[in-house]
Amino acid sequence: MIKRRKTKVIKIGNVKIGGSNPVAVQSMTNTDTRDAKATIKQIKELEKAGCEIIRVAVPDEKAAKAIKAIKKEIKIPLVADIHFDYKLALEAIRARADKIRINPGNIDSKDKVKEVVKACQKKKIPIRVGVNIGSLKPELVRKYGRTPKAMAKSALENIEILEDLNFKNIAVSLKASDVLRTIESYRLLSKKVNYPLHLGITEAGTPKSGIIKSAIGLGILLEEGIGDTIRVSLTDNPEEEVKVAWEILKALNLRERGPVLVSCPTCGRTEIDLIKLANKVEQELVKIKKPIKVAVMGCVVNGPGEASEADIGIAGGKRAGVLFKKGKVIKTLPESKLLTELLKQIKLL
Repeated sequence: MIKRRKTKVIKIGNVKIGGSNPVAVQSMTNTDTRDAKATIKQIKELEKAGCEIIRVAVPDEKAAKAIKAIKKEIKIPLVADIHFDYKLALEAIRARADKIRINPGNIDSKDKVKEVVKACQKKKIPIRVGVNIGSLKPELVRKYGRTPKAMAKSALENIEILEDLNFKNIAVSLKASDVLRTIESYRLLSKKVNYPLHLGITEAGTPKSGIIKSAIGLGILLEEGIGDTIRVSLTDNPEEEVKVAWEILKALNLRERGPVLVSCPTCGRTEIDLIKLANKVEQELVKIKKPIKVAVMGCVVNGPGEASEADIGIAGGKRAGVLFKKGKVIKTLPESKLLTELLKQIKLL
């Protein structure tokens, strides 16, 4: 059982993060926010995939104003991603954004930050202080280099700006594409503040490398009890980000959503097309919402015994296989009927 770090609870729309609330899954649209119709369509697809908080880019006033139309059609909270221009934050707040992502230090005057804070206080909207290693202030880089210490210092400076304005409805992120520096940054900051932390390995890459980097970085931090919400950043369809985030949380027993698939590696004992079969099962399991464990095993040696904790599973033989439940063999089937019978029995669970 993972003992999670106790943090301040904040509310993003209808979703609470921090404290003992579940680790929430986030993603970000890659549509043009100004195209409300396309953005709504993508958000609805992400909702089905299990996204619980969505972030949209706000590069200009038209994008900020589009949030109003987008919000009317979606169910999950929306975060407006703002850089530099405080007026865009104010417009996004007027358009009913549920959270603002800014760096107060990037807004060129305290009076402008004060306006954003005042608007957020009025609407009870939280601010995420989002620190990226690539956009640290030059003076911090000169003093500390692009290091975890510099990232934590940057976060603390930005938090202090908000706290000086009596604003504490805050979440924080510290992102780098480097896994180890990201991990250490969050460790340092988690010792200094109790604000909820949004985890991510930024610019993690394509699925091949990005999934590995995200699983290692987020997995280590979550296992240490650090993190209240996560986004897996991939150069891919945002739906894949959501799916991977859920797999990470399920692997750590932090959340449940849909089936867990257990399948063994191929070896010389395998006498069925295990790879093809396992992939077909995985595709079908996406449609199932029950939090069950399903096993697809290559032979009877690694079948019912090693997968005895699975709710249901199949194990191959010589162009045939067995169906088992909780380690107990139920029936023997030809290879051609293994998938069909497995899916039929899953529906009966």
